[in-house]
Parts: sequence; structure tokens; C-alpha cells
Amino acid sequence: MNPTLKFNESDIKFYADRYSYQINEDAIIDRKSDIQKRGYLTNDDLFRIAYSKAPRSSGHVRKNTDDYISEISQFAFITECERAKIQTLTNLDGVSWPTASVILHLFDKGEYPILDVRALFSISIDVPSQYKFDFWWEYVEFCRKLADRNNVSMRTLDRALWQYSKENQTTSKMHKSGKRECLAPSPHTTKHAAPHLAVRKTPSLD
Repeated sequence: MNPTLKFNESDIKFYADRYSYQINEDAIIDRKSDIQKRGYLTNDDLFRIAYSKAPRSSGHVRKNTDDYISEISQFAFITECERAKIQTLTNLDGVSWPTASVILHLFDKGEYPILDVRALFSISIDVPSQYKFDFWWEYVEFCRKLADRNNVSMRTLDRALWQYSKENQTTSKMHKSGKRECLAPSPHTTKHAAPHLAVRKTPSLD
């Protein structure tokens, strides 16, 4: 793994400001204070997080009982063992490494990036056939150093990585699920933007 940012670090805020996701994330992000106060996720919290990452498969998280979700998420939020923190979350039905990374990114008190095919594209990394802790931790450390060096939050960096890929990824990319993104040139281009990926719109949870 040799992560390399595909755009100038000075453009991180530029791409972050252009960030546009197909699902309204505010309803999830607004829960941060309550979740951190209580120290664990509820069934509804988990469903909304899973829906934001993978709408079609999000129903699988409903298989988890309330007690199981609260116990697993509470442990993940308090443990100081980094491997246990993320791998514990993947014990929940319907929670993959990418979804677990969203949970940590949005609600853990530490700084964690989101594992996403778009973000990996933006740092010149191919999606592995199987996620493992060593891959995850190298990705975390790279993103933390990049964010610190540019005095931006992990949320700002995540938005920049996602948006850069949306505007510049012009070759078909295979998802871990085996599904391909449909690529098409954007009708709105600027001197800063390359052709966009055509992304299927998904209804908001609101």
C-alpha cells in the first residue's frame, strides 16, 4: 500500500466545499451529540447509518437486537485497542468494514476516515479483495497525517476525497459487491472538474 493523493493538498478545502452526496446526511450527523453522551447506538441509529452507506442492503442491520447493538457499539466506542474497535463493529449483522468506518468517523471521539471506493481512488489505492486491519490502519494513519498537515478536520478531508473522485474518476470501477458504477460525463464542468460519475439518486430518510 502506497497512498498518494491525486490532487494538490492545497485543494482539499476546494473539493470539500463542492461536496454533494445523494443522501441527506444531516439527520445522521445531528445525532452525534446524543450518541456520544449515551455512549452507544440504537437500532434506529444503526439503520440510518447503514442506509446512508448502502441503501439496498441496509435492512440486514434490523436482524440485530437492541441489546446486541448497544453492547457492541458501547465496547467499540470505549476500547483503546484499535483493532478491536473496528472489528467488533463488523460482528453486527449487516455491518461491513466500510459501514463500521462510517460509525467511527461520525460518532467515535477519535479521528477516523471513511473506507470508500471513492476515497481510495483519490489516494491512488485499489479496493482490496478483503479488508484487513493492517490495510485499515495504514489508511487511518495516512489520512490523519494528511488532515493534520493541512489543518483540516477528518470530515473535511473525507468530503474532499469523495468529491474529487466524483468529479474525476472516469474509468469503470468494480465495487466489492461486484456491482459497477455507471460512468458518464457531467453536463456541468469547470476548469477544476473532470467528467463526473453518474450516481443513482436515492430518496432521503427525512
